[in-house]
Amino acid sequence: MSTCGAPAGGVALADVNVGNQAVIQGRVTRDGQPLASAYVRLLNSSGDFVGEVVTNEEGTFRFFAADGEWKVRVLASGGFTAEYTVTAEVGKAVELSVQA
Repeated sequence: MSTCGAPAGGVALADVNVGNQAVIQGRVTRDGQPLASAYVRLLNSSGDFVGEVVTNEEGTFRFFAADGEWKVRVLASGGFTAEYTVTAEVGKAVELSVQA
């Protein structure tokens, strides 16, 4: 369960029509297998917390964001932590592939 009340992983990656949205999405894997129950946090460019989802059984996550620079922090079992800086743009989806 996610701390923000969103479904685990958000909407399935194949189900999104980007249209007029800026999307940040991706998949977390370990040893080539999807990693469920990893926490993925969205932070603004100053590092302030904006939202969090938990990856689903397919290891996927998704955020809808405003244009601009964002940070995505991934926390997974085994002490794995990684942070990525991405630039969101309306009409495009940023894809992250995370090997935990």
